[in-house]
Amino acid sequence: MNRVHSRRSALAATLAGLALALTACGGGGSQAPASGGADTSLSDVKSKGEIVIATEGTYKPFSFHAEGAGDLTGYDVEIAQAVAEKLGVKATFRETQFDGIFAGLDAKRFDTIANQISINAERKAKYDFSKPYTVSTGVIVTKADNNSISGFDSLKGKTTAQSLTSNFYKLAVDAGANVQSVEGWAQSVALVRQGRVDATVNDKLTYLDYAKTNPDAGLKIAAETTEKSESAFVFRKGSTELTSAVDKALDDLRADGTLAKISEKYFGTDVTK
Repeated sequence: MNRVHSRRSALAATLAGLALALTACGGGGSQAPASGGADTSLSDVKSKGEIVIATEGTYKPFSFHAEGAGDLTGYDVEIAQAVAEKLGVKATFRETQFDGIFAGLDAKRFDTIANQISINAERKAKYDFSKPYTVSTGVIVTKADNNSISGFDSLKGKTTAQSLTSNFYKLAVDAGANVQSVEGWAQSVALVRQGRVDATVNDKLTYLDYAKTNPDAGLKIAAETTEKSESAFVFRKGSTELTSAVDKALDDLRADGTLAKISEKYFGTDVTK
């Protein structure tokens, strides 16, 4: 499964009524400290003066290079930098392809991952997670003047544009929609805007990112699921002290408004809670 579908598929599987197992992209067994060994995860970070963070660098708007070749930036990157500042250390990023990102964590090439990693039971059995810093849902996107769709039950008999490799496809089919196959979000949203399909079902963050950069697209969220997907920092199993310190940093950043400010910058709303 590719990087873009990783977090979205985890969300969509939950939204499909937990009918499908959440798919984990990568993620072999983690290397926990030896039984009875001291947890040095936080002291190791403090002693070297940096927290090494894995991220893709090609996953806009979460982790990417400005103008294609500029500095590494993005929603996850800015949140990771803010957390590092609270810890009193430097944020050092290691750009890593998603297929190898969990293996790199296992091999101790970095201290954590900040790359929209969704929390699920399979991953929690192998890794430690911070408190979530991203919360998302599934949404139905239609033209702004389409009043015929107000919920998932309204999709019966309607035509939606979906990637067949995404679990949002199953969500649309289960709702009774006629699905037109597309390669991804760009094609699906184009068909909706052209009036060639009635809607598309996708991740809310994808829509918010698009709406932020295309405010005159003439689209709206027609319906939203109650089930949510949460993404967080990932650590090797047993990194209790570092995980707790990052949790405290996230609490402080939420309290002082930093998380909301970063979220507003990229999505036009607060997606951190």
